Amino acid sequence: MPRFAANLTLMFTEHAFLDRFAAAADAGFDAVEFLFPYEHPPEAIAERLARHGLTQALFNLPPGDFAAGERGIAAFPERFDELTAGVETGLRYAEATGVARLHLMAGLADPRDPRARDAYRRAVTWTAERLAERGLDLVLEPINARNMPGYFLGDFGAAAALIRELELPNLKLQFDLYHCQILHGDVTMRLRALMPLIGHVQTASVPDRHEPGTGEMNDAFLFAELDRLGYAGFVGCEYIPAAGTVEGLGWFAPYRAARGDAR
Repeated sequence: MPRFAANLTLMFTEHAFLDRFAAAADAGFDAVEFLFPYEHPPEAIAERLARHGLTQALFNLPPGDFAAGERGIAAFPERFDELTAGVETGLRYAEATGVARLHLMAGLADPRDPRARDAYRRAVTWTAERLAERGLDLVLEPINARNMPGYFLGDFGAAAALIRELELPNLKLQFDLYHCQILHGDVTMRLRALMPLIGHVQTASVPDRHEPGTGEMNDAFLFAELDRLGYAGFVGCEYIPAAGTVEGLGWFAPYRAARGDAR
């Protein structure tokens, strides 16, 4: 059965960020993820995780100036020193939270630009090797252009090709079902083909990015397919609740109940 992680950047926003950990645990989640932790001390996040018995499934390495519209800096050669400093910051939070995988955002750059391609390859290689020293995985996520116009990594095939080419054992694919459906469709066959590379999965309905089961995909089938494929990682719930987080958790009830029965 999939292990679901509530995404605290998008879910439980009825509460202040540090109070969302309790809300997620009360709703039956035993893991969480979020985009960025850096507005809060690592010790504060670690304390919330421990207090509520939660596992930290994932978060992103520093992306540059996110508030100003930046979506990563890995594809910019002139910002390599800033990237390496950001990785060190991320590692401090990783140590505090016990997270096992971090996501590196590529940035808004043209994938046809040789300088951007070379910079991204260098950044991915350096970051994966640095994370390997701490026993952590690095994940790369293709993101669709509707939600993030101009994002450098917008193709699952390109991401998989780079991962295979670099042959770094801790470099994995972050497979977001929502982004895959928008970018390519044929999600099940891509899951089957790419499963050996996958280090993290995320979900949201298509097209509106709301709760699973409210859009065009058969999300329950895809969750069962993850089981059939032997996926043992987390499924991050990176969706926007349509009308309140708790009010929209009907989709989660059978998984919560099954996990409770298995304990």
